[in-house]
Amino acid sequence: MKAILRHFMFLCLGAGLLLQGTGCASKQVLVVYSPHGADVLQAYEALFEAAHPGVDVQALDMGASDILGRIRAESARPAADIWWGAPSTLFTQAAAEGLLAPYVPTWAEAAGSYRDPQNHWYATYLSPIAIMYNTRGYEADAIPQSWDALLDPAWSGKIALRQPLPSGTMRTFISAMITRAESEDAGIAWLQQLHAATAAYPENPGLLYDHLKKNPERISVWLQPDIVMQRDLNSFPFGYVLPPQTPVLTDGIALVNNAPHPELAKTFYEFVTTREALAHQAKDFAKMPARNDIDPATLPEWMCDLRIDAMPIDWAEFAEKQDAWCSRWEQEVYNAE
Repeated sequence: MKAILRHFMFLCLGAGLLLQGTGCASKQVLVVYSPHGADVLQAYEALFEAAHPGVDVQALDMGASDILGRIRAESARPAADIWWGAPSTLFTQAAAEGLLAPYVPTWAEAAGSYRDPQNHWYATYLSPIAIMYNTRGYEADAIPQSWDALLDPAWSGKIALRQPLPSGTMRTFISAMITRAESEDAGIAWLQQLHAATAAYPENPGLLYDHLKKNPERISVWLQPDIVMQRDLNSFPFGYVLPPQTPVLTDGIALVNNAPHPELAKTFYEFVTTREALAHQAKDFAKMPARNDIDPATLPEWMCDLRIDAMPIDWAEFAEKQDAWCSRWEQEVYNAE
């Protein structure tokens, strides 16, 4: 970590991002809501505080859907300054409800179409959903190679899924499985079969990783970059299969409307989305940058070689219907008698 800090502070100095001390005894608190997990958040708390000694970053790690609910509940008196990480559908909902402040980052032109037309959010990463497995239990060719193959009777009782409703990733997966079906009812029927084959619903990503480590016969559905990160950073015995027509999430960043520290939030926004920062996140945390001006030579080889058959998705429809679809899943699948 010390080597990373020294390297990144050098990059920040080159970009003119380091601030001088304010001379104040107390530090300014910056509150970040994020689902990116302890590894990423602890690293960027340390990096930002090293570059800005007068700031105390307090990053709260929670599911993306939980973040939206919390920002809604706090809208009269926001506690968070910035929301770093969630599928674009949740940011779209938040923007429609007036929960996000518009901001045009310095790299806006490099975002292409991965952004909100009114500048309420911009994309940071692109994240395909994959089928995840324990390499101590399976070879890649033994794993289901398509979404429908998950319903093969051979996998009954061998599937573990992260609790869907608090998770932006799993809400996107539910929605994608509904939209790919012939009808909404057919999609719900497919999800009912998947639920019947599911043995466990760990409450958060950390518990999901733990579950798969301890139960090598189990498989799951999760973000491919996060699977790679746990494999490479934490040496977890994880592999993945990218099925055809896989949903690819657009992961973003946004300022909270009426945040306590809007200017400091903008500084953090820019800090974690520079080309150098995104290349660092790609190498150390397997995050696939959405910016179109990142030099491929600064990215991991596996990322440059990755081939994805992305599911065509109407994200506006997802944003409009996702809550209703997930309510149907809860009532007709998870809580069905």
